[in-house]
Amino acid sequence: MVDAKTDEDITHNVLTQIIMEEESRGETMMPVNFLRQLISMYGDSMQTMVPGYLEASMDSFRRNHDQFKSAVEGAFANSPFADIAKRNLEMFDAATQAMTPPAPAPAPAASKDDEIAALRNELAKLQEKVEKLG
Repeated sequence: MVDAKTDEDITHNVLTQIIMEEESRGETMMPVNFLRQLISMYGDSMQTMVPGYLEASMDSFRRNHDQFKSAVEGAFANSPFADIAKRNLEMFDAATQAMTPPAPAPAPAASKDDEIAALRNELAKLQEKVEKLG
């Protein structure tokens, strides 16, 4: 995402705002202790390593989820607990999908003016949400 006026990449800011909105809806995903530790890393000599570490951790979590799911499905196949295991896996899948970013949709061919108008509209909506939160 690019700011229409400054051509600055605002993707990080917009995604951070989305996380803030999701967290404010009641059911939080990030524990307070994790957030405190994350904040304490700002300005630390390790700050540059944290983004790569978090990204690798999330990738590992997704891979482990897939392996766990396969193992559980195999272990409970043809047993009386198969339905319970299936429901538990569905809930686990839903939780994992909540942490998985959606695949970017292919952008339709649009004029630069259309793109700028869409970005301005999206920015206005985000500003309204920020004002409501404040």
